[in-house]
Amino acid sequence: MALHINFCTTFLSFVVLLTSFFFIAKASPASNSVGPDVDLVEFPLNLEYLEAEFFLFGSLGHGLDVVDPDMAQGGPPPIGAKLAKLNLLVRDVILQFAFQEVGHLRAIKNTVRGFPRPLLNLSSATFAKVMDNAFGRPLHPPFDPYANDINYLLASYVIPYVGLTGYVGANPELQRPVSRKLVAGLLGVESGQDAVIRALLYERRASLVHPYGVTVAEFTNRISILRNRLGNTGLKDEGLVVPIVQGAEGKVSGNILAGDRDSLSYPRTPHEILRIVYGGGDEHVPGGFFPDGANGRIAKSYLYT
Repeated sequence: MALHINFCTTFLSFVVLLTSFFFIAKASPASNSVGPDVDLVEFPLNLEYLEAEFFLFGSLGHGLDVVDPDMAQGGPPPIGAKLAKLNLLVRDVILQFAFQEVGHLRAIKNTVRGFPRPLLNLSSATFAKVMDNAFGRPLHPPFDPYANDINYLLASYVIPYVGLTGYVGANPELQRPVSRKLVAGLLGVESGQDAVIRALLYERRASLVHPYGVTVAEFTNRISILRNRLGNTGLKDEGLVVPIVQGAEGKVSGNILAGDRDSLSYPRTPHEILRIVYGGGDEHVPGGFFPDGANGRIAKSYLYT
């Protein structure tokens, strides 16, 4: 009889233990599936949040807190984001981008635990400061990304390409197949978004941006030069029109897609990306689009050094 009771007790304990293990594993399959890649897979959430909110507000006038509140994980709402004055075509394109970014957030969070949306500053003043830094002087009136199609596309030129280079940089550092598959999928769509933005701007490359009297192409060149300077690791960014020697195979000046001498995408590391999105060229000093700093272990590690 005692033997029977001990067996039942042992069996019941085993069932409880197995059930607990199942629920633990189900609650956090992400970290286990990517193992040592978890930090590199989580870091891009910062850029994905930034893009999602910018595109959602630009096309709809509201962001994640309306579209998918759970996705923000209780993070603070973005500062200064608003509906942009866009024509039907551009609004349609940006709306598609917006929902793609929501999908990117979900894909990453289905793979790793993730973190709440960081505080984002998407105000006109933030973009105006970027453009002032790009030109080395204050623009008058201050650049407003939400004012019209051209301005919004130029502001969009500022953001997705940075995330694209981050995925290129992360890929060779990843050890798990599930991580590489995720990053490849994200990179494919981010590259497509960047290509569409560049194509829409390339079509208007000779147009003057009102009221500054500067061409669209010159704006993109200035932004790319700024990002190269802030990243501080050489040439990893190119505008829409470049010297022929810098174009594809050294034969064209049109540069609808940015790439190295073999037309391969440039890579960036997390600290290079932070230097750019913080706006000051220093991964240790928050600012720009992330006034309180980015989230996740990698970004936080720079804040504390």
